[in-house]
Amino acid sequence: MKGAEKVLMKGNEAIAEAAIRAGCAAYFGYPITPQNEIIVYMAQHMLDRGRIFIQAESEVAAINMVFGASAAGARAMTSSSSPGISLKQEGISFAAGADIPLVVVNMVRGGPGLGSIAPSQSDYFQSTRGGGHGDYRCIVLAPKSVQECADLTYRAFDLADQYRLPVILLADGMIGQMMEAVILPPERVLSELPRRDWTVGNMAGRPSRHLTSLDLIPEELEAKTRARFVRYEEIAAREIRFEALAPEAGDADLTLVAYGTCARVALGAKKLAEKEGIRLGLFRPITLWPFPSGPLSRIAESGKPILTVEMSLGQMVEDVRLSVLGKAPVHLLGHSGGVIPTEEEVFAEAKRIVETKA
Repeated sequence: MKGAEKVLMKGNEAIAEAAIRAGCAAYFGYPITPQNEIIVYMAQHMLDRGRIFIQAESEVAAINMVFGASAAGARAMTSSSSPGISLKQEGISFAAGADIPLVVVNMVRGGPGLGSIAPSQSDYFQSTRGGGHGDYRCIVLAPKSVQECADLTYRAFDLADQYRLPVILLADGMIGQMMEAVILPPERVLSELPRRDWTVGNMAGRPSRHLTSLDLIPEELEAKTRARFVRYEEIAAREIRFEALAPEAGDADLTLVAYGTCARVALGAKKLAEKEGIRLGLFRPITLWPFPSGPLSRIAESGKPILTVEMSLGQMVEDVRLSVLGKAPVHLLGHSGGVIPTEEEVFAEAKRIVETKA
């Protein structure tokens, strides 16, 4: 968008405005830190645009309202933070089972349990492994900046509609609270969004339809689930997104793998290393599912070490190891409970690994 005006916004606010501009016609949420700016922004601006906003009585109510609104034909969204997302998991599983598109924002805080309100990345397993019961997947997008908060939220609605599944925007609380200049995407007209020919019917002259995740015949349920996994394979082939910063594979002394706030920290560590002549690569997954295993595997063919940096005690590192398959040593620098690694700490650990050839 050449020449577009930049505005200063929090990550949470950029998510909310981008959702509205993407055609979100209905938002249902419940307050929890550190994502409250989303629900506040929606309360202020959804009604102004003739959209639906409801502060639900609970997180469970909110996700089921999103299910209903989407089934009736509206682009719909909810947002929360870690323990609130846990309460939504049954509804997310129901949506996956009924092929209902919806967007869920998780602004992650420290856990387990109520934990803290400080930023964390410890919901990685929950999001990338489905989270609720049964065989299913969600597309998971991980922004590292306020600009990507807007861009990926906007994209999330299109992906949800295209593949008829829940899409999760997974960001740590730091991303939601930081303020940066952002260029907002154009506003879409609701009447011009792609038609949904599968929504519940017997309304406005449409044929009657029934959407459910329930199927009591095992063979039929298995067939539906297998068909869904064929769709997941298509997503994995078409929708992988990542960022790889030089040195290219084979040239780096060590490659850092990180997403979200940790990717920003890792970039700072990379610059510190340059001053001492140590060449660090940086690989940033943008889609956490589907995980960019192929590109990372090619980097690992050099045999040079990999250091995974994350605000958990070892979750994404499992996908890194599965991608590498023993081609290169994989190390972990992890923090939990809301502790954010520092550039100096990441650089020191990378330098130690390089110098000891660990």
